[in-house]
Amino acid sequence: MQSIEFKRPDGRAARGELATAERPLGAVVVIQEWWGLNEQIRGVARRFADAGFTALVPDLYRGKSTVEAEEAHHLMSGLNFGEAAQQDIRGAVQYLKALKAGSGKVGVTGYCMGGALTVLASTMVPEADAAVVWYGLPPLEYVDAGKISIPLQAHWATQDQAFAIENVDGLEAKLKDAGVRYEGHRYQAHHAFANETAQGRGRIPMTQYDAAWAQMAWDRTMRFFGAVLS
Repeated sequence: MQSIEFKRPDGRAARGELATAERPLGAVVVIQEWWGLNEQIRGVARRFADAGFTALVPDLYRGKSTVEAEEAHHLMSGLNFGEAAQQDIRGAVQYLKALKAGSGKVGVTGYCMGGALTVLASTMVPEADAAVVWYGLPPLEYVDAGKISIPLQAHWATQDQAFAIENVDGLEAKLKDAGVRYEGHRYQAHHAFANETAQGRGRIPMTQYDAAWAQMAWDRTMRFFGAVLS
């Protein structure tokens, strides 16, 4: 991973970490969970790079990260989601576009808090070519589905105590009404089922890693990004 600096649309500097694919098919912006830019999300970026997608993780917390749920909630509560989507994430997409990795197309993906930001970015980042959401969504009143012009894939956990499946129903209804090119997948799993650190004594009770579902969701993500970005 390489620490880099990129420009936001407003001209301000932002930082992130870049994992470069050896023979890129395209590129992906990877958005952190509420923990911050930590080793787990770096691992996700490296996995994308190994699969052929140069990956950039924007540092939304400006160098801060935590393993404590209370502090993570505090950090997330202090984040301006609209600004993060329109400035940091859009700037990251623009940076990757300028790299012209592989096809030159850039996707956006994120987990938990990052999933919610991915939904917002799909409405606010015109340069993005596709998006994959992992178990996270913003309040529905903030989602202008009519502004989503890119293909969208999502992975939801039916037993998610952080993002209730009933709210997913509402989001999917909005996407359908707007004619969004969308495919949603549901797993009999708990929140953060794709985060390998969400197991053992260190996990918070509402999370639970599930290797089988995580692999299935990853394979679907790879097929999707392979089809729309390469």
